[in-house]
Amino acid sequence: MPPLNPVPALNPVVVIPARMHATRLPGKPLADILGEPMIVHVWRRAMQAGIGPVVVACAEIEVAEAVRKAGGNAVMTRPDHPSGSDRVFEAVEAVDPDGAFNAVVNIQGDLPTLDPQIIRTVFAPLADAAVDLATLVTEITVEEERGNPNVVKAVMSFAAGARIGRALYFSRATVPAGEGPHYHHIGLYAYRRSSLARFVALPPGMLESRERLEQLRALENGMRIDAALVDTVPLGVDTPADLERARALLAGSHR
Repeated sequence: MPPLNPVPALNPVVVIPARMHATRLPGKPLADILGEPMIVHVWRRAMQAGIGPVVVACAEIEVAEAVRKAGGNAVMTRPDHPSGSDRVFEAVEAVDPDGAFNAVVNIQGDLPTLDPQIIRTVFAPLADAAVDLATLVTEITVEEERGNPNVVKAVMSFAAGARIGRALYFSRATVPAGEGPHYHHIGLYAYRRSSLARFVALPPGMLESRERLEQLRALENGMRIDAALVDTVPLGVDTPADLERARALLAGSHR
């Protein structure tokens, strides 16, 4: 593996975008898990990662109040942002207008069982100065997932034995063709602050609109995305059944 390009020290902030109006599970940031709102569980996991301060970017005041009650930092953002990236950028500009934080980790607000180590792992590819955005993938082992359009595939270039590689494309289709592994994209991101500012200023791209995948906007505009390989997909809570599973998992971990 070639040596990494030298990069100035990164000073990251972790931002968790949260909004109440989820289609399949309305109000999910405040869904109760073991007596605390889900967003508080996610905030705690992000704090445990220990890579930088954590801010919850809220669209509604009740979410901010729940985070603050637990001792966390929350900032209000516009309710009409088209994406989580836009909400994250507004929050970072609000809490750090002078630019002290030069890297941003974006953690989804519906991952209450997230392993803090995964947060550290998604940050790792930014050690290469050529990388604009970092994300995560895991190898697909369930055959049904290869053709499932809800499982986003990442076309990866991994050197032999490497755990970090370059993402060449993302698709809902089964790509690439031929024999070999397919990779499930996990939607956690780390950005250079300058790359995030550039990304949110770009218009939606043709491929982004066609595949309904926001990260293609970056690739269409020549930005580099690297991904770290992890072993499992974190449980995202999108439905009442997912919520029950998260409750069971966390109840088991507290025994």
